[in-house]
Parts: sequence; C-alpha cells; structure tokens
Amino acid sequence: MRLLIADDHDLVRDALRSHIERFSPDTQVVGAGSVAEATKVLETAPGADLVLLDLRMPGMNGLNGLIRLRERFPAVKLALMSGEARPEDIRLALAHGAIGFLPKTLSGDALVHAVRRMAAGESFVPAEMAADTTDVPEGAQAAGFTRREREVLDFLLKGQSNKEIARALDLEEVTVKLHIRGLCRKLGAKNRTQAAMRAVELGLAK
Repeated sequence: MRLLIADDHDLVRDALRSHIERFSPDTQVVGAGSVAEATKVLETAPGADLVLLDLRMPGMNGLNGLIRLRERFPAVKLALMSGEARPEDIRLALAHGAIGFLPKTLSGDALVHAVRRMAAGESFVPAEMAADTTDVPEGAQAAGFTRREREVLDFLLKGQSNKEIARALDLEEVTVKLHIRGLCRKLGAKNRTQAAMRAVELGLAK
C-alpha cells in the first residue's frame, strides 16, 4: 500500500509514519508539508492508494485544497485528518468526495485499520462522529448553509441575477453579493456560476 501523508508538522508526519510502519510494514509512506507539495508528489509519483490531508495545513484554505486535489486527481482517494474538527467540516468534506475523516488521536492499530479501509475504498468516520455526518448528501445542511444562503442558492439555480434575487428577497444587492460570496466559499467555487454547478453536483438543487 502506498500512502501520502500531507501535514505541515514534521513531528506529526513522523509519528503517523512510525505508527503505520510499525503496524503495517508493507506500507510505503511518503510525506508532504502542504497542498502544493502533495500536488507535486502526486504528479511525479502517481499511484498513491490514499492521501491523508491535514485540515489546517498551508494551502487547504478551508476545504479548497481538498476540492482542488479532487478535481486534479479524480481517481485518488482523499481523506481528512485533524486533531479536532467540527461536524460541519466533516459533512462538507464528505460531500466534496473525501472518503473519510481520521482523528490524529487514534491508536496505532486503529489508525492502520482505518487507513486500510479507506485505501480499499470504504468510507471511514469514527463511530462517535458518525451520528453527526449521516445526512451528508441531503440538502443545504450538508454544506453548512444558513437559511438565507439556501434561499439565495435556490434563486441562483434558477438563473436569477443579483438584482432579481435582491428584489425577490427584499434585500440590498450588496447583501446578496455577500451571501453569494459565502456560498462560493462553502462550495469551493470561484464564481456564482461555478457555485450553482457544484450545488447541482452535490444534489442540493430542488
């Protein structure tokens, strides 16, 4: 098994590598300190069975790093890892195609078990967090939208302009722009058109 661990802390990478190599000697572990370094590794040495991405490392910018890697390497299995994460972070990561979430607090044998499951294509979320992520594919809650963002998104999906949305919701046009900016950030989109496309891909269109 080939595993890429992307984390900006050398000590964390070394500790994870030590755990995995001790419990799974046949695993080849490669390290990277940022999303940019992980991209170079995947370009120059393709064939990773699984990539573990630290949620807070340089280049992630929320979940944008995960989204960019998914787009560039669609065949690669990607999973998040973190010392702590909010349920909405995990829900949105899974909605964007992450295969699971790995707490850094897992014991050595549990860590290897989780890594092997994800490398084999199975989703993994710790049991204590699973109840908070069971609704991943469904509705705006999966992406952590506010009620107003959900309303604005519905109009976006109908092709309405900012002025039309503002009139329909009795908002200032600048307020609509702020909500669209929030939608773009949460969906990892660069503009309103891409935000609408991502919403459709995630099954958020009514």
